[in-house]
Amino acid sequence: MELQKDSKRDSMGLIPPYGGQLKDLIIRDESQKLELISKASHEIVCSERNACDVELLMIGAFSPLEGFMDEENYKSVIQNHRDASGFLFGLPIVFDSNNDKIKVGEKILLTYKKQKIAILEVSSKWEPDKSSEAKFCYGTNSLDHPAVKMIFNERGRFYIGGKIYGIELPIRDFPCKTPREVRASLPSNFDVVAFQCRNPIHRAHYELFTNALLSNNVSSNSVVLVHPTCGPTQQDDIPGKVRYLTYRELEKEISNER
Repeated sequence: MELQKDSKRDSMGLIPPYGGQLKDLIIRDESQKLELISKASHEIVCSERNACDVELLMIGAFSPLEGFMDEENYKSVIQNHRDASGFLFGLPIVFDSNNDKIKVGEKILLTYKKQKIAILEVSSKWEPDKSSEAKFCYGTNSLDHPAVKMIFNERGRFYIGGKIYGIELPIRDFPCKTPREVRASLPSNFDVVAFQCRNPIHRAHYELFTNALLSNNVSSNSVVLVHPTCGPTQQDDIPGKVRYLTYRELEKEISNER
């Protein structure tokens, strides 16, 4: 297995965030939060998928984005896998709605499970060509593909782009560290072997990422970062909370501190 390395490091001895800066879109000032909420013209209850995307924007996981993609950036991504500035995005980061009354320039209060989580300042609204999006992003228009089915059957008629002002992170069934918290836990000036998995870890997975530490181009003091993805799942997938609990069990059983 060949591991790719990046020799550029920031002042903490870590590879810089994508785009050069880790975005933090959460408003801390309570009076500013109240002012933003008071200016909202509409309120939208987020789907689970939208709430996940709002959270990822708020904590900088989609850096360098500061909000949902507008029409120009959306079209650029579904044609070139890059936004209008040239940043690589495999999929467009979009917010959907069926509300035909929302206008550019308005502010929308986004809620999730009765929480006020963010304000979306509308800079763009359009009806997407979902067929082109599905074909380019997933290589098919067949509803047998779960992501294509999601685009056509779950997402609303309109896509809305605009800046996000974070109010409160959604409350989750399990703790989710922010990118800033994860970066603070990593060793300075040593390699990090990152392993992303959407399933409970199998023995083959474990062997793969522990043996990666022995690779010739990995420093002797490197560590493995196990990064589970937990969000909306397919019907036959293991739920995120159950996956999280399997990782906790693995953590108890493994004595290897790396």
